[in-house]
Amino acid sequence: MSLLKKLAGETAIYGTSSILSRLLHYVILTPYFTNVFTTGQYGVVSDMYTYAALLLVLFTYRMETAFFRFGTKNKNIQDTFSTASISLIISTITFSGIMIAFAQPLANLLQYPDHADYVMWFALIIAFDALSAIPFARLRLENKPIRFAVIKTLNILVNIFFLFFFLEGCPILIRNGWTFFEHIFDAENRIAYVFISNLLASGAVILFLLPQYFDIKFKFDKNLWKEMLNYSLPLVIVGIAGVINQLISLPMLKYLLGGNQESNLSQVGIYSAAAKLAVLMNLFTQAFNYAAEPFFFRNAERSDSRVIYAQVGQAFALVGSFAFLGIMMYLDIIQLFIGRDFRTGLEIVPILLIAYLFLGLYYNFSIWYKLTNNTKIGAYISLGGSAITLSMNIFLIPVIGYMAPAWAALSCYAFMAAASYVIGRKYYPINYPIGKIGLYIGLAITCYLFSNFCRTIVDGNLVITLAINTGILLFYTFVIYQIEKKLLKPMLFK
Repeated sequence: MSLLKKLAGETAIYGTSSILSRLLHYVILTPYFTNVFTTGQYGVVSDMYTYAALLLVLFTYRMETAFFRFGTKNKNIQDTFSTASISLIISTITFSGIMIAFAQPLANLLQYPDHADYVMWFALIIAFDALSAIPFARLRLENKPIRFAVIKTLNILVNIFFLFFFLEGCPILIRNGWTFFEHIFDAENRIAYVFISNLLASGAVILFLLPQYFDIKFKFDKNLWKEMLNYSLPLVIVGIAGVINQLISLPMLKYLLGGNQESNLSQVGIYSAAAKLAVLMNLFTQAFNYAAEPFFFRNAERSDSRVIYAQVGQAFALVGSFAFLGIMMYLDIIQLFIGRDFRTGLEIVPILLIAYLFLGLYYNFSIWYKLTNNTKIGAYISLGGSAITLSMNIFLIPVIGYMAPAWAALSCYAFMAAASYVIGRKYYPINYPIGKIGLYIGLAITCYLFSNFCRTIVDGNLVITLAINTGILLFYTFVIYQIEKKLLKPMLFK
């Protein structure tokens, strides 16, 4: 139980930067963007970040996960760190140089022929983010979550500072006679400053991580590097599939909705903004994954490791189910953080929340293929999920619009979680309490459906609706506590 509490504490610390990031997006950036940009302009931003996420997987080729595996397996963090870092430095310079050299053809391919600058900004953003991957991974492996969170938080604050400097500060300065700023601000290309601000923030992260780079030994272990590549390359497929499953829906909406590019990008913007209301569940799974991946590797040699992994999966399902219900009970308030024009997409939120809950369960159930070096099987599972995502989007987007990506995400992650659990029973059996996990999720969904029924009775009265929903949430909390006293008491009161 002490290990569970330690994992929970590390998840909370890793989550601090993620939570702060998303809260700042909720409280500051999302309301700001959805009020100063049109739905189409916001769709462009979302579209570009989709491609960036995909390219980041290729730039890093999952070397950070290989670093976890071989840094703990060989008990030699320093040599593993140096080999992985040198590999990424060389490949990142090469890949980013190619992107910059072919910026215009790539912009044409993305249907932004007048904005090759977007491609160049993102080439540098992805390069900086790739170069920070191994230093961040070392902080996680060496159990330094506070330093990790501090640097991530500084990244967020730098990004926000420059966003408001460019988009609000520069126009004010120009209006007050500071003509110098006319050379760095183009009112006709405001979207670009979203990307430029990100670039400056990513560059700042590299500066914060320089002490890690100074620790690199100019020693490249070729044999170790080959082992790491052999381990990580199947995970590249997993990573690409993960991006496809989470983000490919946005460009697919742009191409498959059937309207012109402007109207399609408008729908992309609506979907993307509404999806951010489900991001609280996603950030919880992300924070959990940050803490759990090195945790699983560090404790793999314990005699009771599989018992611990089962307890972790159960605890995740419990907290995730509570998070789903908590968000849905107060969605009437949370929705105020996006512009009124974007709220038509709120019906995707409960679907995406459950989808992200299954994604977190997949992170739990899939640890076996990393521990047993069966990363190829993990790739096959991910490819199966991607096939579901792509096929459902292709066939359903023309029929039900932006509802299709939400249902595709739920189907994909449910399949991946189930497949990982079933196949894992053969290669690395872990006795997850599937009955209780199903109970947590099923009861939460039942409470949500009951809330919807009550909403129709009170005829939209917000005060009464919130009061009823609070009662439902308290009921769920009481029932779960009564069922899981033995699990919860040591975690909450010791």
